[in-house]
Amino acid sequence: MWLRHHGHVPVGVIDVGSNTVRLKVAEGAAEIVSVREMLRLGAAVEEHGLIPAAKLAETAEVVRRFSDIARDAGATELEVLITSPGRQAENGDDLLDTLTRAGNCGARILTSAEEGLLAFSGALSAAATPAGRLVAVVDVGGGSAQVVVGSRRRGAIWARSIDIGSQRLTSRLLAGDPPGTEALAAAQAEVERYLDDFDPPTPRTALAVGGSARALRRLAGGRLGRDELAAVVYLLTTTSSEELIANHDVDPDRVRTMAAGALILSEIQRRLGTPLKVVRAGLREGALLELTARREAA
Repeated sequence: MWLRHHGHVPVGVIDVGSNTVRLKVAEGAAEIVSVREMLRLGAAVEEHGLIPAAKLAETAEVVRRFSDIARDAGATELEVLITSPGRQAENGDDLLDTLTRAGNCGARILTSAEEGLLAFSGALSAAATPAGRLVAVVDVGGGSAQVVVGSRRRGAIWARSIDIGSQRLTSRLLAGDPPGTEALAAAQAEVERYLDDFDPPTPRTALAVGGSARALRRLAGGRLGRDELAAVVYLLTTTSSEELIANHDVDPDRVRTMAAGALILSEIQRRLGTPLKVVRAGLREGALLELTARREAA
């Protein structure tokens, strides 16, 4: 279980991503608070190239509220982590400054490498894999996707960031409801272009983390192999949002970006050659581990 080797001191992370802003506070292995707000910063970046003033203000208000919740829950250390919106927006520095003030705590824009390594650390902390086994961790977010291959014993030995995510791909090519098979073909060609030189070591185990993977696991019935992902991609691109919500219990907040997330995961899985096992721990859990270790070393 993640955080099992660390002291029981509450710490918190606010994760500002392309689709959602999420707060997680934990004490040891126990989750104290987990909340989210769907803001779709990635869609704003894709449309405008930057985060408009109104969206900056909205994000700051959410971070301010989440930081209050974290401190009320007893978090002694709190950090705001900004992922692809900070890297991709022309005014990423403004976003960083705004959220540093809003949270009244440390904030940073993660590099793609940092994002992937935190997800790798968090996923391995929750997965019962042998120390020497080669494991791939796949994290498809709204603005980008990270793939890291390594093991508990050796750490990460290969990493790749793909600068396309579920929100970006939806905004560009899959905005229809449903998107349809022609849009699917165009989106698949776009993903293949981003994965042109994608050549990771072949893992024994592949773990998928993040909201897209969790939503797809429910839709696919658990397993995310090649056939299951192909079937889910087809379903999501040929079925309206209304029907997916009514008949397939799809989250209304996530329904419009699920086809893109499924397509990206499907293309990565095909190249890894190993079915994806979805685990709940990822970037935030890796960041909490890092925060706890930093606090203990101080």
